[in-house]
Amino acid sequence: MAFRPGEGERFLELFEGWRHRIRSFPGCHHLALWRDTADPDVFFTHSHWEGEADLERYRTSDVFAEVWPTVKALFREPAAAWSVHEEVRMP
Repeated sequence: MAFRPGEGERFLELFEGWRHRIRSFPGCHHLALWRDTADPDVFFTHSHWEGEADLERYRTSDVFAEVWPTVKALFREPAAAWSVHEEVRMP
């Protein structure tokens, strides 16, 4: 997610208030927030879900309905999202 200049800090404040609600959503096993090293207004969320149905339930939940419009209003460009599966894991 690429935020307008200076809005990265606002996003961090918002994420702090939401992260526990997102992580405790049924089916969510992992939630991480990564920040770009070159641009402090660019972030990536990384989450693991039990299954696609759990992710879809989150996307149609009251939590998402509160989070997404607020975050989207801070973007400088449209966000991109991917659903992927792990091919290889190394210790």
